[in-house]
Amino acid sequence: MEYAAELHRRCAGVARPWAVGGKERLRNPGELAMRAMAVEFPLVHGHPNRLPFEGVLTLVDVASDKAPSGARGHRVVLTRAAAEAALPSLLGMAVDYKSGWDGHDARQKCGIITSAELDGKQLTVSGFVFSRDFPEIEQRLGINASMGMSYELAEAHVADMQAQVWTLTRATFTGAAILLREKAAYRGTSFRLGRLAMGEQCAAARAARSRY
Repeated sequence: MEYAAELHRRCAGVARPWAVGGKERLRNPGELAMRAMAVEFPLVHGHPNRLPFEGVLTLVDVASDKAPSGARGHRVVLTRAAAEAALPSLLGMAVDYKSGWDGHDARQKCGIITSAELDGKQLTVSGFVFSRDFPEIEQRLGINASMGMSYELAEAHVADMQAQVWTLTRATFTGAAILLREKAAYRGTSFRLGRLAMGEQCAAARAARSRY
């Protein structure tokens, strides 16, 4: 899947620093490795429709606890290399939820992902849910610590379709779902709401990027 690699090259090469913040580390001449990215929105104190969230979207180089939707009953492993290459595709993608909090509903988009980071084996994301448009999100999730996340992919490449556990070597993220952790393919995911100041969230994103 050349699309994810090309998207990575475009974001690494031409994104303006005031629009997209990404920390890059030089491995070999001409080779860049991206570990964290964030889109920094203007600070609007007390915005009625921006409720910050953060969560663990998935784990890398770890087999899922159960088969995700669309994997034809196979557990999957998302390689770290595939996650790194696809990291830029997460920015600006929507988060959604399904009535019952047990799956995906791509038409029920309730928020947006503004930053993504690979931290060890965890792929973490943060952003905003539209709290004024979807008041049930805060009513349900503000008091529930048992929520997780699940990614949505397109153009995924499986190393061996005959393998019992599928290894994903390339993919493009198209969104994510908020759901009960027990319903997620990875039980190690999480989702948390928080009314942090926008400036604090941006500072946290910059601090995360500076680690690399």
